This record gives sequence, C-alpha cells and structure tokens, in this order.
Amino acid sequence: MKAIIVDDEGMARREMRRLLAVHPEVEIGGEARDAEEAFALIQQEQPDLVFLDVQMPGASGFDLLERLEELPQIIFTTAYDEYALKAFEVSALDYLLKPIAPARLAAALQKVRPRSVPKRLEQVFVREGERCWLVRMADIFLLESEGNYTRIYFRKERPLVPRSLASLEERLDPASFFRADRGRILNLKWVDQVETAVSGNLMVTLKSGVAVELSRRQSVRFREVLGV
Repeated sequence: MKAIIVDDEGMARREMRRLLAVHPEVEIGGEARDAEEAFALIQQEQPDLVFLDVQMPGASGFDLLERLEELPQIIFTTAYDEYALKAFEVSALDYLLKPIAPARLAAALQKVRPRSVPKRLEQVFVREGERCWLVRMADIFLLESEGNYTRIYFRKERPLVPRSLASLEERLDPASFFRADRGRILNLKWVDQVETAVSGNLMVTLKSGVAVELSRRQSVRFREVLGV
C-alpha cells in the first residue's frame, strides 16, 4: 500500500519513516510539512493511506480533509490526548498519540482495507461548527440537495457538506444509491418498507424511520430495479 506522511515537524516525519521501515507492505510515497503541500501530494500520488497530523501551522488536518474530493484512508497522529479529538466522531482508521509505540502502529496498519476497484466514494469528511466526522457512505441513508450544498443523513445527524448533490452522485455506487427525485438520493440498503402513496407514487420508508416519496418517473424505475 502507498502511504504519505503529513506533519509539520521534521523529527516526527523521520520517526514515522523509521517505524514504518519494519513494515515492507507500506511504500512511502512522500512527505508534506503542511496542508497545502499535502493536498498537492495527495493529488499526485493518490495514496491508499495518509498519516495525518491534526494541528499544524496554518490549515489543520481537518481543513485538508474538507478540500479533498476523494478521501484516502486516514490514521491521525497527534501529540495531544484524546480529549483534543473528542469532537471528532470515529471512522478514521485510528489515532496514534506521539510518541508512537511500534505495537500501536502495527495494530493501526491491520485496519487498512484493500483499495476497491472501481473506485467509488467510500467515505466523506464532514465538519459542522466544532464537530467533525469521517462518515462511511454505507452509514448514510439519505442525501438531500440544498442549492450547491448537500445535507447528509446518518445516525441522528443532518450536517451540510459543501458539494452539490450531482457531484456526489457521480461517485456513488449505483447498486446502493437511488435517486428518489430531483433533490434526494436514498440508500437502497436502508429501505425497510415500500407502499403506494395517495398520489400513486411509491412511498419508501427507511430503517431510520424517514419516509421518502419517489417521483412518478422514479417510482417506475424503482419497481424495475427492485422488482416491487
């Protein structure tokens, strides 16, 4: 797997290289000292994995994630205790506290998943105020257009991401996500119940309890796709 190291401290980058030297399955594709360098390096190298420092001069690690269209797998590295990351909901592969113990690094690497082909959007970074999430697409049951933004529904959260519904749809797995109408896309794996509404269109109730009425055209297509 190809990895890059993002840390503003040269000593920390050298230490990570030393620790990774005993893991021949990891190819180091480069280093970056800040979010700007990291953004360019990620676009160039397309790594499977990024070791990402949270707090750096200028833009933070979270700022970097917001800029990326396609998120690699992330292992955070930080000198701060877990309370500094309490606003960050899980879904990063791991958090490594500096100084990093070799055993902790080895355990984190065990969580890295093989790259899927073809490349579909597998997770999305979301920030709302002081709260942040790395959300797996499988956990999102509904996406809803709000102008140039998209509101995503997962668990009990409803944050906005600064990307249009159309741009997200291009990267979604069509076997899992279905456009309900012009403004909404639902996750087929979350479908719990299908009924006919008064309008004659299909009403789909998701496992989360949210009900979505399909447009007339999409009701026909939904029947074809699922054989309803």
